[in-house]
Amino acid sequence: MIKKYSVLICLVNSVIFIVIATLVYPGGSLLDINSTGFDWSKNFFSNLFAAIAINGSENPSRIWALIGMTFHSVGYGVFFINMAKKISERHTCTILKMIGAVNILFTSLIATPLHDIMVIISSTLFLIGLFYITVYLLKTKLHLLKFSCIICLLTFYYTLYLYGSGDWGLLALMQKISFISSMLLVLGLEYFTKQNDFEQLKPGGQKMQATNR
Repeated sequence: MIKKYSVLICLVNSVIFIVIATLVYPGGSLLDINSTGFDWSKNFFSNLFAAIAINGSENPSRIWALIGMTFHSVGYGVFFINMAKKISERHTCTILKMIGAVNILFTSLIATPLHDIMVIISSTLFLIGLFYITVYLLKTKLHLLKFSCIICLLTFYYTLYLYGSGDWGLLALMQKISFISSMLLVLGLEYFTKQNDFEQLKPGGQKMQATNR
């Protein structure tokens, strides 16, 4: 039972600990160093991981954010490994397993001084994995999940564009939207797809229609 719901358990715990971190964050943001508390439209999650808050106070949110990010990275890693088991094509299966295993490490390192480079690496790996899944999903009749994958990819690309262009005001808000949308998509793919949804070929090479859920 625990194994079946491991992704859900990890992501729920991640949200709980990150919310706790936002509640105890002393204050300060890039737009207003004297602000009080964590503003979801102005602060970044990275603010939660610093030993000293932007307003100069000791940051008690750090430990909670670190625990939350650990659950988050493990949940995403297990998700990609589980999706690899549903997609039987060997190359894609191998890629997803590698992304799942490696991304657990890289995503957890976002909460360290290596934050900037880890954001780029973990985001790239997530996008590669999601792109592979989307390609196979487009061959099925899971229309809602197809649409959700495309929207999530576009949201993620736009967020990375804002990150690269330095539009910090809008980026703070888009970071939360991207974070929430990707988690909901991961849960949808984890619990509303099964192996035969992705079976496009029979062993002899004859085409087989994907199962409609």
